[in-house]
Amino acid sequence: QVQLVESGGGLVQAGESLRLSCAASRSTFRLYAMGWDRQRPGKQREFVARISSGGRINYSDSVKGRFTISRDNAKNTVYLQMDSLRPEDTAVYYCNAGLDDSITTNSGFWGRGTQVTVSS
Repeated sequence: QVQLVESGGGLVQAGESLRLSCAASRSTFRLYAMGWDRQRPGKQREFVARISSGGRINYSDSVKGRFTISRDNAKNTVYLQMDSLRPEDTAVYYCNAGLDDSITTNSGFWGRGTQVTVSS
């Protein structure tokens, strides 16, 4: 079992930036692929980004070039730097940890989510 706690969400204007953080409870954090999904209002949850245990990275087309995922194994934390935010990025963002090292989908353990709201 992995406990994940997200932070960093909030209300920003279009064009601004936010950085989400996700702290994991396991000391074996470095073995896990980490990622982010989001659920926009009225939509299904969708893949945003994932970083493997070895540092391979994948992004959805909708965020590529604007969002950056990174990890700090010493702090058991994964980050999502979100730049040039748009109103359509408004969503609840969920952190994920999984031992499946593929980077096409997020699977495994989930945090409770953090709300990001982007006003126009």
